[in-house]
Amino acid sequence: MDPIDTGSGSILKQPKAVWATAGASVVAFMGIGLVDPILPSIAEGLDATAGQVSLLFTSYFLITALAMLVTGFVSSRIGGRKTLLLGLALVVVFAGLSGTSGSVGEMVGFRAGWGLGNALFVSTALAVIVGAAAGGSAAAILLYESALGLGMACGPLLGALLGDASWRYPFFGTAALMAVGFVCIAAFLKEQPRPARKTSLLDPVKALGHGGLASTAVSAFFYNYTFFTVLAFTPFVLNMSPYRSGAVFFAWGVLLAVFSVIVAPRLQKRFGSLKVLGGSLVLLAADVLVLGYGGHTAAVVCTVLSGALIGVNNTVYTELALGVSDAPRPVASAGYNFVRWFAAAAAPFFAPKIEEWSDVHMPFTVAAVTAALGALVVLVRRRSLTAEAEELQPVHATEDGVGVFAN
Repeated sequence: MDPIDTGSGSILKQPKAVWATAGASVVAFMGIGLVDPILPSIAEGLDATAGQVSLLFTSYFLITALAMLVTGFVSSRIGGRKTLLLGLALVVVFAGLSGTSGSVGEMVGFRAGWGLGNALFVSTALAVIVGAAAGGSAAAILLYESALGLGMACGPLLGALLGDASWRYPFFGTAALMAVGFVCIAAFLKEQPRPARKTSLLDPVKALGHGGLASTAVSAFFYNYTFFTVLAFTPFVLNMSPYRSGAVFFAWGVLLAVFSVIVAPRLQKRFGSLKVLGGSLVLLAADVLVLGYGGHTAAVVCTVLSGALIGVNNTVYTELALGVSDAPRPVASAGYNFVRWFAAAAAPFFAPKIEEWSDVHMPFTVAAVTAALGALVVLVRRRSLTAEAEELQPVHATEDGVGVFAN
């Protein structure tokens, strides 16, 4: 299938409301990797250790995980448009405050507020795009995932360009861009129909009672530990200037986008979702081992190549999470993300601690083990996943943002 022609229309022919939401989505996903190339600069500017600065990821994703129980509750009561605007407003405020931080503690707190706003926005954006898009849901999903990939690729680049002058500027830049997104959505997006049934706070937890969804979430938990060890800890290992680090993670993000949107569906069609997922996790385990134990050039190459494997994993995990149970997609997605984002919060905290307790190689050994554990869960629980996986159509539908990241 042509990446632009979805069979029912072009993703380029969309209402202004869709483009406003998609544009804001790009900036929202940029915020995930924005701090990557400037982590060493932040540590130097605030006289902090690598472990302290890594808490910027921990606070962000811990709140994101907990917020997954809240987003459906909120959006089903106040509507998608108001939820998007609330999320954007929180990001504008807390991203701006992050740039004014005088200590790591202050920034960790501000990043937590940023995580809440981002969770409210990205968990609602796909549903809004699907509701407002022309050309059917396939065009809307492709547009959303394209926004995710573009944001993940451009975040480190923006962080490097602005961070070369001062580590504070990327935060102010993000706040300004999200403010533009707020104005565009307020101007162009009309309120979407509210769901017939309001979502309770416990619905996502109850959805995890399904064996297939629980297995997917546990496997994704282990995988996300590996993913965010690469994202949050590798910049300290590479020890490069913001420009060079930004270039590395820009290339990483480009591969993530290409393999998520284009390559993963073709691999699934040929080999099946579970074989692709298991093989990709094993390759990711090998990749991070070489990253940790090879020389500097090997670390750079393996960091970039990990983007391809992460892109494949994100797509397959998302499809499994949204198709493996009979729960409504937003509810299943919230339950799945509630589990997996805890690993995204844990990895940035534990990786520097593990280095302190042992050496710089050991965090990557642990990350390789967790990737292998993710593959083991898929293998052991394949019976609960096989029937559903065989029925999945590789349209990489996402309800959460991380590509799913479920992304």
